[in-house]
Amino acid sequence: MKTEISCTFKITGWDEIPYKEFDNGSKLTKAKVSQAYEGELSGEGSVEFLMSYASNGTANFVGIELVTGILSGKSGGFIIQHIGTFGANGASSNWTILPNSGTDELTGISGEGSYEATGESVVMPFSYRIS
Repeated sequence: MKTEISCTFKITGWDEIPYKEFDNGSKLTKAKVSQAYEGELSGEGSVEFLMSYASNGTANFVGIELVTGILSGKSGGFIIQHIGTFGANGASSNWTILPNSGTDELTGISGEGSYEATGESVVMPFSYRIS
């Protein structure tokens, strides 16, 4: 049975550097990002994003995030794989908890979620199950 929850996150650190820039203004970057989670998931996230910016400033990204904390009263960690976009209206991501990535009381976790980030505090609904 899947459990549906919602939490919020805020970005607490962002370190992004280009590793390839093109004459038309497009670029490839790598970003190390830290996040703080509150709600039914409370804890911290550490993400590595690879981003591809178009010359108009929009971007596509992929990321791997280690989340550690307490999820619905259970402590541990898991890894999220993000696939998303960034533009004038903010960022959005669809993500999946990677199989076999859960630790401690979250061993056996699977799940997925998404978010639309348009402000400082981002609501992130998702569903999960622990087998």
